[in-house]
Amino acid sequence: MPSSSPSTTAATTTVSPARATAGSATTSPHAYDAGLLLLRLALGLTMAAHGSQKLFGWFGGGGIDGTGQFFTMSGYPAGDAMAVVAGLTETLGGLALAVGLLTPLAGAAIVGTMVNAIAVTWGGGFFAPKGSEYELLLTAGAAALALTGPGRYAVDRFLPVLRAHRLAYGVAAVVVGLVTAGVILLLRK
Repeated sequence: MPSSSPSTTAATTTVSPARATAGSATTSPHAYDAGLLLLRLALGLTMAAHGSQKLFGWFGGGGIDGTGQFFTMSGYPAGDAMAVVAGLTETLGGLALAVGLLTPLAGAAIVGTMVNAIAVTWGGGFFAPKGSEYELLLTAGAAALALTGPGRYAVDRFLPVLRAHRLAYGVAAVVVGLVTAGVILLLRK
C-alpha cells in the first residue's frame, strides 16, 4: 500500500498556479499585464500632467513662479527650486511609469513627491478637495507598481537587469523614495 505521508505527498503533488483544474479558474498572464499597463498609463500620465503644470503652466498650472510661491507659502525653502524639482520628478517619473522604464525608480520618484504632497494636505481631513485621499491613492499606486514591476508590456522588458523584476528592487526603490521625501520634509518649516 502506498504511503501517504506528508513528505511523499508534497513531493508528488505540485500544483502550478497557471494550470486549471476541473472547477477552478485561472487568470491569464496577459490580463495581469494589461491591468498593470492600464495602471501605469493612468498614474504615469496623470503625474506627468501635474508636473507640466508646475514646469510650464500647462493645464491651468502656476508654472515655476506660481508653484514656487505655493511651495514658499507651504514652508519649503527656495520655492522656485522646489517647484523645478517637483515638476521634473512628476513629469519624468510619470512618463517613465507610463512607458514602464526603470519602473521601480519611477515609482519611487512619485512616492517621494506624493509623501510631500500628503504632508501639505494632511490637516485638511481625508476627503477632497482639501484632504489627502487623492495623494494617498497616487502614492499607493506608485508604490504598488514599484513593488510588482511593470508587467510584460513595458520598456523594462528590454533591459537585462530589470527584465525579471525582483521584489527587492521595488522595496529598495520605495525605501529610497521615502528617505528622500523625509529629507525634503526636514527642510520644511
